[in-house]
Amino acid sequence: MAEYSIFMQYDPQDNIYVVSIPELPGCMAYGETKEEALREIDVAKELWIESALEDGQSVPEPSLFNSVAV
Repeated sequence: MAEYSIFMQYDPQDNIYVVSIPELPGCMAYGETKEEALREIDVAKELWIESALEDGQSVPEPSLFNSVAV
């Protein structure tokens, strides 16, 4: 089963890891650790998909090329 791409970067100003899913516009989360940020993006992804379906919008499929930038 394909999974969504995840992009992670560290924000030294706020001392947090910021994570996003490019296939789901605006789907972002953050955490003080990499592990926390990854847990939070899972929650954000589920909420994003749930909200899109409730609004009658289509949910993009995961991209063919998945990558994790850590």
